[in-house]
Amino acid sequence: MSPPPEQPTLLVIVPCGKAKIWDKHPDAGPTAAAEAYTGPPFTVNREYAERAGGDWVILSAKYGFLRPADLIPGPYDTTFKRRSTSPIGFGALRRQVHQMGLDRYSEVIGLGGKEYRAAAEAAFAGTRVRLAFPFADLALGPTMSATKRATAGWG
Repeated sequence: MSPPPEQPTLLVIVPCGKAKIWDKHPDAGPTAAAEAYTGPPFTVNREYAERAGGDWVILSAKYGFLRPADLIPGPYDTTFKRRSTSPIGFGALRRQVHQMGLDRYSEVIGLGGKEYRAAAEAAFAGTRVRLAFPFADLALGPTMSATKRATAGWG
């Protein structure tokens, strides 16, 4: 009898970003989520996620949770900061957590500002996942610096 499959332990949630590949390359076409976001905050958070030793997903205000290889069809401008841009609802995020098996992780680290924290908390409400937001109370500049320091510590 083989042992049960190993429980995934760590998931890092990286917020999407305003800067996207189509800003500089309008003809880029459908692009993998990991390559679609090009701004410095996304780049710093992606590096943290890749070096943290677990799995990672991107939290898009338009599409919800995306795996790095998921294709984004083209440019969009949706944000959790402005309801008028019609961001994905918390109910849809909760369904994605279950459908994608994100609720099987024992620890989830959320990166990003308060809007992304609120979305992640709502998405994982009612699960046994332990959520942590190590940089949530910092402004953008200090958050990027703290994230870079943490990543450098894994050298």
